[in-house]
Amino acid sequence: MELLIDVQVDEAFSELVNTADLQEVMAATLRRHSEELGEVVEITLRITDDVEMQALNQAYRGVDAATDVLSFAAHETGADEPPLDLPAELAAELARHWGDIVIAYPYAARQAAQFGNSIPAELRLLAIHGTLHLLGYDHAAPDEEAAMWAEQEAIL
Repeated sequence: MELLIDVQVDEAFSELVNTADLQEVMAATLRRHSEELGEVVEITLRITDDVEMQALNQAYRGVDAATDVLSFAAHETGADEPPLDLPAELAAELARHWGDIVIAYPYAARQAAQFGNSIPAELRLLAIHGTLHLLGYDHAAPDEEAAMWAEQEAIL
């Protein structure tokens, strides 16, 4: 399986983020689920500020506040979707893009301090968390939360 993990960091945080570290934990997460994925998997991770995160949270979830991480899945896991009538090259490109993850660096830094965590460790946790959401994990119900938290711990 080929993993294409593009980490984009706002200039304000570029010196503070170890992109290779985040790519590594996201790749570890994806490798644990390789049987569910295609030959090529592409994910984009963006590290931004609270203002952009609040705008995204408002636009996509109707919540007018910043949050730590948002995931935007390109595929509905488990859905039996009819094939689109697209040229083969475009269909293959769409199939390999699993989605986008956005992390608010300032929010993550505050959260790290609150929980006595280092910022790099918090960013790793959020990158794993976001990747698991792209793979279909959720934490809306107690049993889902337990499964997702256990998976996060296993990867960490």
